[in-house]
Amino acid sequence: MAAPLSIVWFKRDLRQSDHAALADAAAAGPVLPLWIVEPSAWSAPEASARQFLFQAECAADLSASLAARGQPLVVRVGEAVEVLRSIADAHPVAAIHAHQESTGERDFSRDRAVRAWARAVGIAVHEPRQNGAIRALASRDGWAARWERFTRAALVTPPATLTALAIDPGTIPAPVALGLAPDHCPGRQRGGRPAADVLLRSFLTQRALPYRRAMSSPLDGWKACSRLSPHLAWGTISVREAAQAARTARAGATGPLREGIDSFLTRLAWHCHFIQKIETDAALERRALHPAYTGLEGAGPGDAAFEAWAAGRTGWPFLDACMRCLTETGWLNFRARAMLVSAAAMHLGLDWRGVGLHLARLFTDYEPGIHWSQVQMQSGVTGVNTIRMYNPIKQGLDQDPDGVFVRRWIPELRSITGAGVHTPWAHGGATGYPPPIGDHEALAREARSRLWGVRRGPAYHQAADAIQKRHGSRRSGLKQVRQHTRPAQPTLPLTE
Repeated sequence: MAAPLSIVWFKRDLRQSDHAALADAAAAGPVLPLWIVEPSAWSAPEASARQFLFQAECAADLSASLAARGQPLVVRVGEAVEVLRSIADAHPVAAIHAHQESTGERDFSRDRAVRAWARAVGIAVHEPRQNGAIRALASRDGWAARWERFTRAALVTPPATLTALAIDPGTIPAPVALGLAPDHCPGRQRGGRPAADVLLRSFLTQRALPYRRAMSSPLDGWKACSRLSPHLAWGTISVREAAQAARTARAGATGPLREGIDSFLTRLAWHCHFIQKIETDAALERRALHPAYTGLEGAGPGDAAFEAWAAGRTGWPFLDACMRCLTETGWLNFRARAMLVSAAAMHLGLDWRGVGLHLARLFTDYEPGIHWSQVQMQSGVTGVNTIRMYNPIKQGLDQDPDGVFVRRWIPELRSITGAGVHTPWAHGGATGYPPPIGDHEALAREARSRLWGVRRGPAYHQAADAIQKRHGSRRSGLKQVRQHTRPAQPTLPLTE
């Protein structure tokens, strides 16, 4: 009789290094490394072909790496319980090993269903932590210290060899087979561990030098930011690996390079801080954190303002350039992302949920915990953060003073020279480019009145204090939220 298998179910952890589930399973006997392509996940409104293609490249690279150890990745298309059941029907299975995943209600529900099925058939399920998020966290007190301990713990060594199995490895499907719409993204980053290693090494040795200064620039950020965000989101590299590499590089660095690495380490911690939010409250993707903002949502897809924003045709050049750039590349630096959300939800009064879904599909590095926390924060509906409004014209003048970025992404404006490109209506306009969708200053005043208008009364502040106690950072101590008090929260949490 064949020895029982241990299934290693790969999700957003497509690597073999620092992979506790793989190491634990290999220590117990033969391993079946499994990647399940779930149709329900890829039919979700936040999913896109660019994300799948990146993940597929990561899976192909992982399969080759595992094959070099003796057993390639096994790919199956189907819902998780169905796939696992079919494997268990054909082979003796002792256990399922899979990292904990903090990605929202759908995946939490799926994992509960898997555990229930496994329990019913007598298969053990082991779920080690992958990052700084802590399951069933009772209090945020001491979270930062626990993150430090986790990221300083020894990296998990991958198994030297894997037992070859007489199992068809399957094939990775094309996006069209999953019903994913065509997704033109010529500037998308490539997935796979080799790409992650190159980015991490070049950032820590050179590109971090101007990081603090250049991370806000839509031009300089392409090189100065780490660009590791999709690799962290899909798990080709672990947060612990990135943190330890950064600490090692920091020890030998001086001046601006050391400062850049310090900032990178801070953002790695914030990265997990925000993932902890959706681990604690999976409904962040559909429900405003503060209940006072429920029912105040604006228009969504189909509305003329929403469609103009989504197409990069608001008549606000820097905003439109950022949207067009994101559409074609799958990436933007953080300040530009925040402005896209702020202008949509505040200036245009759009529903933050529809705004979040549209952007989620465009981001190759879509990480649900970070994404929905930031969409809510930049939309002003968390109730515990200051309402920060990004002026789309001033941002262009500050971050792209000569209009180089705008002219690159909006060819209709290339005839307008210098800073005038940010206010084309003052220079006679441009053929094919729309006039402003509205007076951004007047719209900002209306938004401030609308958003601050709900921040009155003891009931509002009691709810805000409860939110801060449940989700807030403790780095600066726990603060009560009062009408014009801003608790300790970052404005640059992503590892860009």
